[in-house]
Amino acid sequence: MSTIDTPILSKTFSTQSAPDNQWVLASNNKGKLAEFQRLFAEANLNVTIVPQGELGIEDAVEDGLSFVENAIIKARHASRISGLPAIADDSGLCVPVLGNAPGIYSARYAGEHGNDDKNNAKLVNDLQAMRGEQPIKGMFVCVLAMVRHADDSLPIIAQGLWQGEILEAPHGDGGFGYDPLFWLPERQATAASLTPTDKNRISHRGQAIQQLLAQLSL
Repeated sequence: MSTIDTPILSKTFSTQSAPDNQWVLASNNKGKLAEFQRLFAEANLNVTIVPQGELGIEDAVEDGLSFVENAIIKARHASRISGLPAIADDSGLCVPVLGNAPGIYSARYAGEHGNDDKNNAKLVNDLQAMRGEQPIKGMFVCVLAMVRHADDSLPIIAQGLWQGEILEAPHGDGGFGYDPLFWLPERQATAASLTPTDKNRISHRGQAIQQLLAQLSL
């Protein structure tokens, strides 16, 4: 998967321009919320991140065909309803031998949104006939989109890619989603076996947030 050219943020942007210095986080996923809260706290941003659920905002209809499209759709949706700047992520697991599936459908790969056990079981089953001597490669993808307002014509886009291998069976009891199947050879551990701090330092979401913060500091 090729990297995404990220637009350069104008130097006129300032977090101080946001009403009450609040941004809406366009997600109701508890696992993502926990990771974002830790990462934003470590970054010491002079803003308050408010999960959209606390404002009564339901999930947007994700009808884009890419991570970038869906991230922007979610950010605009949350911003339009709240009247605040919004940040959204769209993330998932891409497995090249499956044509980069499950991709944007990662959370509902087995047909039921957010059922990690079923999604992991389907992935293992779909890869069973493809296994040989070489490990099956995979990558976690995270695209972040931030809009200053719902009709912002220059969303800030940041992307993180996390390379690994897909195991035949889950291992580790941390993380969420496909973490128990995502093997990191250099660490001899799965994403589900890492501490939250270690995971945030190297994960796709951690990389994307660092890119976002770098753009905000321009």
